[in-house]
Amino acid sequence: MTTESLVDLAALGEDFTRDPYPVYAELRALGPVHRVLMPEGTPAWLVVGYEAGRELLADQRLSKEWSRASPALGVSKVSAGTSMLSSDAPVHTRLRKLVTREFTPRRMDQLAPRIQVLTDELLDTMLAGPGRGTDLVEALAFPLPMSVICELLGVPFLDRQAFRQWSNIAVSSLDAQERVSATTSMTAFLAGLIEQKRSEPGDDLMSALIHTADDDGDGDRLSGDELMGMAWLLLVAGHETTVNLISNGVLALLNHPGQLAALRADFGLIDNAVEETLRYEGPVETPTYRFTTEPLDVGGTVIPGGGELVLVAMADANRDPARYADPDRFDITRDARGHVAFGHGIHYCLGAPLARIEARIAIRSLLERCPDLRLDADPSKLRWRTGMLIRGPLSLPVTW
Repeated sequence: MTTESLVDLAALGEDFTRDPYPVYAELRALGPVHRVLMPEGTPAWLVVGYEAGRELLADQRLSKEWSRASPALGVSKVSAGTSMLSSDAPVHTRLRKLVTREFTPRRMDQLAPRIQVLTDELLDTMLAGPGRGTDLVEALAFPLPMSVICELLGVPFLDRQAFRQWSNIAVSSLDAQERVSATTSMTAFLAGLIEQKRSEPGDDLMSALIHTADDDGDGDRLSGDELMGMAWLLLVAGHETTVNLISNGVLALLNHPGQLAALRADFGLIDNAVEETLRYEGPVETPTYRFTTEPLDVGGTVIPGGGELVLVAMADANRDPARYADPDRFDITRDARGHVAFGHGIHYCLGAPLARIEARIAIRSLLERCPDLRLDADPSKLRWRTGMLIRGPLSLPVTW
């Protein structure tokens, strides 16, 4: 069967932005597939529930290529260039192979001491400031991942505030013209960055990506368009998700004093606390767009082919009671393995090891340095990122 009843998520306003989980749960009770109008006004097919969502994340009949999008959708690509996030196999396979050698879990582990130093410096600055409070997004959650990815890519000269503004607009704004303008500005900046790295290579990831060739001996390298796509992907995805993973983790702990006390009593739980944060309040609500290449039958509902937009509600999949007992309870002692916060299938997040390391170090160090840390705002009054891609508070007032 097919369904044409439209759920207008845009009409739900800030309530949905702040807490989408009850809406997703209601939809899940009715079935795995729903026709929705996104907050930015785009029609889409929303897939809820763990089983259906995980299956579709790995279904290569759904294309990540924007050329597959139906013109009737009226959507335009946010990022520039060709990246792993906007390509299918075999192009995706080739791009991932070229990047993986420079982005190994071992290389990420070797960054841990430097991440600790950067974290300590940020906390020193925060605690030396006037007063006994701050916005944790500004003081720690944003500058730490941004510093790490800039050092990794070799761009210490990056105008971080300008870049942050472009990035925030590009991934969260509901205004199409704003997104186009931010994308144009960021693309111009990245083009200059790539040219500088091409002429003055260093011992960094961006230089390595420019000059890398695969081991097959055929001299394969990233093209200019692919370098642009990779720079965009690594700089934006490399900081946006981790900013909100740190913010969401701290907020969840402060909102659950029993869990916070358990972690303070045993920091051996820190890895588990990060995994539970990813499950309970992951930084990506729905992944980047996928488009149908043929009709798909999902739980008895047929999603038409022809470039229809399909969104997998990863936030709902991770709170499906069919997969996790008492899923709306934040419990850092639960086995949260199997969550899809980093996706599933060939597009599983390449930066997952780095995000985990940063969140682990940032949250533990913050709690050790601030034994009486507490939220300095009414949780229900916090403003959240708009759009359905990135999930996290715009600011996180804390005091100690």
